[in-house]
Amino acid sequence: MTRTPARRAFSLVEVLIALTITATLLTATLAALDTSFKSYKQTTESASTHVVARIVVQRVTAMIRTGSSFGPYPVNPIITPELESDWLEFVSNEDVAAGTQEVIRLERRAGTAETGPFVLWYVQTSMSGGAAVSTQEFPLLENLADLTFILEYEVGPRLRRATLDMTILPIDLQDLAIGDDLDTPTIRMVTSAAPRQQD
Repeated sequence: MTRTPARRAFSLVEVLIALTITATLLTATLAALDTSFKSYKQTTESASTHVVARIVVQRVTAMIRTGSSFGPYPVNPIITPELESDWLEFVSNEDVAAGTQEVIRLERRAGTAETGPFVLWYVQTSMSGGAAVSTQEFPLLENLADLTFILEYEVGPRLRRATLDMTILPIDLQDLAIGDDLDTPTIRMVTSAAPRQQD
């Protein structure tokens, strides 16, 4: 009868070393995946916010170009022709014969806190005979860090140029913060438009 030699198994120390190496590699892999996911989420949120902001800016610019009777306006446009405001109001459609107007107001309103983030609101008021008939309002753009309308007037007062300066925080990026070392990225958009119609 022949004896088969006894096989030597792994010792407890060798098993513990193998488990430690495996756990370290899995932890590093999961950390890399987590960082990759956060980077992907940051990129997609930024791109999505950028596209929506561009659409809103293009729409606001088109409304300014076709609007008339802009406000607010300075008390004396000769002394102070430029005015900064957190709202802009203008007539978008007017039927003089019927005595009706459609007045649009774009304004920055506080969101959940007075210091921001802010919301750009669209308020449309239908007027008849100088009195408001109906009002519709809805938010155009949320999560604004800042929004300013810079209005340049000529004597009249006639709006020469309106500049929209806004800074947007991409949505849901507060979830991505790792401690305090991650700066919240922002998107800043500045555009100017001159009305085609004369007041």
